[in-house]
Amino acid sequence: MRGKVEKGVKNGKVKNFFRTNYSKSWEYIKESRNFIWTAVIIFFVAVIIGFLYQPPAIVNVILDYIKQVLAKTEGMKGLDMISYIFFNNIQIGFMGLIYGFVLGIFPIISIFVNGYVVGYVSSSAISSAGVVSLLNLLPHGIFELPAIFISFGMGIKFGSFIFYKEKMKNFSKFFVNSLRVFVFVVLPLLIIAAIIEGSLISFLK
Repeated sequence: MRGKVEKGVKNGKVKNFFRTNYSKSWEYIKESRNFIWTAVIIFFVAVIIGFLYQPPAIVNVILDYIKQVLAKTEGMKGLDMISYIFFNNIQIGFMGLIYGFVLGIFPIISIFVNGYVVGYVSSSAISSAGVVSLLNLLPHGIFELPAIFISFGMGIKFGSFIFYKEKMKNFSKFFVNSLRVFVFVVLPLLIIAAIIEGSLISFLK
């Protein structure tokens, strides 16, 4: 009886731990919504630019990058593909968040580059297969893009600590809250996105 009670108490503490941190994560996201919207705007401006303006030098860089990715993922299916996508997205999101401490410059540049690549790829897809081809991007984008926007928004806000009087206090505050958001909100979204995208790619191969 005592063992069951102790187990119940532990389970309650675990549930409360996740519930509390999840709630705090969303509170911080709401508090940071202006920075997240900044990331969204930068991304879609870059998408438009990438869709309309495609200098050969930049296109060659993008094509080389795509070739490298295709070479790495050649023959991958199922869990291998899902794992590759998941860890790649984690790296992008985490770097966008952590490196934001340098005035938010890195996340701003990264979100712009990602948007530009999406714009270019969308333009190429439409040219070769029509507008319908963009539907293939929707399933994983529904979860992946919000996760990336939140990560980069957190990164941009992280860099704003330098403009506060109590710099180190705000540095610590932004750092801890950003990590909490990444673990309790961003990671679950990236897991779902990786499963959907990896399964879709495996099915189409």
